Amino acid sequence: MLITDQKQFEESCAALKKCEFITVDTEFLREKTYYPKLCLVQVSGPDKNAFAVDPLAKGIDLTPLFELLENEDVLKVFHAARQDLEIFYHLTSKVVAPFFDTQIAAMVCGFGDSVGYENLVRQITNNSMDKSSQFTDWSHRPLSEKQLKYALGDVTHLCDIYRHLSEKLEKRGRTAWVLQEEEILEDPATYENDPYETWRRIKIRSPKPKSLAILREVAAWREKQARKKNIPKNWVIRDDALSDLAGQSPQTPDQLKKIRGVSADMAAGRTGKALLGCVHSALESPREDWPVPVKRKTLHPSVMAAVDILKMLLKIQSAEHEVAAKLIASQADLELIAQNDAADVPALKGWRREIFGDDALALKNGKLAIGLKNNKIQKFRVSDLS
Repeated sequence: MLITDQKQFEESCAALKKCEFITVDTEFLREKTYYPKLCLVQVSGPDKNAFAVDPLAKGIDLTPLFELLENEDVLKVFHAARQDLEIFYHLTSKVVAPFFDTQIAAMVCGFGDSVGYENLVRQITNNSMDKSSQFTDWSHRPLSEKQLKYALGDVTHLCDIYRHLSEKLEKRGRTAWVLQEEEILEDPATYENDPYETWRRIKIRSPKPKSLAILREVAAWREKQARKKNIPKNWVIRDDALSDLAGQSPQTPDQLKKIRGVSADMAAGRTGKALLGCVHSALESPREDWPVPVKRKTLHPSVMAAVDILKMLLKIQSAEHEVAAKLIASQADLELIAQNDAADVPALKGWRREIFGDDALALKNGKLAIGLKNNKIQKFRVSDLS
């Protein structure tokens, strides 16, 4: 059911206020804007009587939905919630609460790393999904029956997936594990992008404090411009142009127009003036405040050997406990553990330590061994081998 009438929408949302949980999904476009353009919101209660509301329809006010998303008595279920939560945060300045992310839950329940929704539907419900409508233009009206069927199927299948995963988590005592993983998604800072931190995602050749200081300024300017105009960042100026600009630190329009991706008209106009102003501000800023390049240390061969062994243990523990390996420990975790028994890493804390961290330290310190038995890689207590 597609709702384009405000009264019907209010009644549909009101009917969900007494539900234990609801499932939610969105369809949006972001190719031509900085902020996602919300084109459709699909919602279902446990009875799978799903509806989709059209935010683009004349007279539709999403306030009833926002109130439902803020209702502490109703659990909101998403799959791969990050983008959906970000959309609602930018619309309301509030994080949806409480919520449940089935992708995280699936990783905790042994369905692999970042399992896709279609795969999860197939494994849990034995149903298949027609994904041909996934990448259609959701802003085009009218929506086809095929598009609506696809969109509503996302939230109806999600009811079964949630029930299956929540029951599995409860039986295994792992519900708290999921809640712990969701904490970052509950933090408003996750959705507030500091313009002066965006430079970290831009690759630059031979980074030095001076070039990084310039990159920080021009990247922040670009971010602010993209937000103000609501256009993609690369429509303002591309990453490679910012990288070259930071490396060459132009001081004049003539120098600026020699930068790849900066036209003569751009260099001589307002954009050029703004970019040169950023360069000047960066060079005039206190040198002690300039970013310091992070040099990745080359690990000693003995450390790399320890990391390789720890990777083997991680695979064993991931399979044994049916938890996605990347959720247990990252490459950085393994490298730090290989160098320091007291490394401050998630893999040595909480439930991760129980299923991996303690064994990782035992392996590193010669109290645990890994070998082949019956053509399978297994772990052995050293005391059992003597």
